[in-house]
Amino acid sequence: MKDREEVLLENENIVYSIINKYTYYFDKDDLYQVGMIGLMDAYDNYKSDKNTKFSSFAYFYVKGKVLEYIRKSNVLKVSKDLIKLNTSIERAKDYLTQKLGYVPSDDDIALFLEMDVKNIEDAKIASSLVASLDSENEEEQKMYDSIGYTEKSYREELLDLKIALESLSDYEKDLINKRYGEGLTQSEVSKSLGVNQVKVSREEKQILTRLRTRLM
Repeated sequence: MKDREEVLLENENIVYSIINKYTYYFDKDDLYQVGMIGLMDAYDNYKSDKNTKFSSFAYFYVKGKVLEYIRKSNVLKVSKDLIKLNTSIERAKDYLTQKLGYVPSDDDIALFLEMDVKNIEDAKIASSLVASLDSENEEEQKMYDSIGYTEKSYREELLDLKIALESLSDYEKDLINKRYGEGLTQSEVSKSLGVNQVKVSREEKQILTRLRTRLM
């Protein structure tokens, strides 16, 4: 294993690749610092005898650290005023819908609440951004929670399985996801992928054998 500074420099691109999608919501420098902490944690915990590339191993530490920061950050916490405003907007919308017989516009709601329509628009945009980010990270956070990510520990078996799955081609991932994620039969998978069932059966066995070999 190379020295720490050299490894961090060589793998800095992992940090940028992960934080770029969040820079619209958070300060890029803050995200970079958090990501680098994750990278350093990965270096400290990496075991070269596990037959896992450091870059693959480090990805999960960096992403886990960034998600942890986002989850705990107050930057996107909805203020009490915004919560109250959104509650008022929703109530006004329901009331006006019943009274007018159609879904009211932002102008209708603003007139009813006696406020500037821009306040209505800003509240909706802010809530939309929060909901979007929450939704975007929900599935990824479940994955990191499921592998027991903490600053200094992880469940190696599940982490290795995730890394092994990442080594599959898009086609192979799709096949495995349909079989074990969506619970489709081989016949259903064959129709979905446009191949015969014999091919699906053969390829599934080959993929599972490769995964077992890699996890041994």
